[in-house]
Amino acid sequence: MTEEEGKRVALRVIIGDKQKEITFDELVLSNNLAQEALVRLLVRKEIFKAEELVEEMEKVRKERYRSPEDFPRGK
Repeated sequence: MTEEEGKRVALRVIIGDKQKEITFDELVLSNNLAQEALVRLLVRKEIFKAEELVEEMEKVRKERYRSPEDFPRGK
C-alpha cells in the first residue's frame, strides 16, 4: 500500500474550484497546536496556573478513562 492509499481523510474543504483533503493526522496536529497555544495564553494572562491545569487533567482522566480492573468481572 502506498502512502497515498493509506491516507485517511478526515474532511474535505472546498474553496471556489479547489479542494483540499485534510487527513486525521493533520487534524490532530492542528488541534494540538491550537490547544497548546490556548493553554499558554491562559497561563500567561494568569487565568489559571499550569498546576491547576495538570490537576484538572488528572481529574478528567480518572473520570473518563478506566483500566480493565475497574470493571466488574462477569461470571
